[in-house]
Amino acid sequence: MPRILDQRILLLVISFSASLQSAKVLSKWKKCGDPECEKAMSRVQAIIDYLGPDCRYLNFKAGEEIIVYSKLSRENENLWTGSKGKDFGYFPRDAVKVEEVLMGEEVEVLTKETDFLCLHEDKYTFE
Repeated sequence: MPRILDQRILLLVISFSASLQSAKVLSKWKKCGDPECEKAMSRVQAIIDYLGPDCRYLNFKAGEEIIVYSKLSRENENLWTGSKGKDFGYFPRDAVKVEEVLMGEEVEVLTKETDFLCLHEDKYTFE
């Protein structure tokens, strides 16, 4: 009986750690084309296939076009946010090449908790 309890506690700890990781704030700041981060900043093309570590990330194949809406800044400048069709999420900036700049000026704003939630079929998934 104590062994089963130990295994359950271990599974609970692993599950809790995974949920904390997926809810982790990736940066406190981001750069956008406008204060609300609603306007597209640029159009990029994937130069490699990319499969993100969790549902917050955008998966794509080399050659696909992505529209960039924001770029994390300060403590995590490597991640950009964009969309490909109906899919939206983070991806590493070195996985793409800029094809067209749509907004010349960038505005730095604070991120929100909702920036780091998973979005599935027009509803947020809270983990």
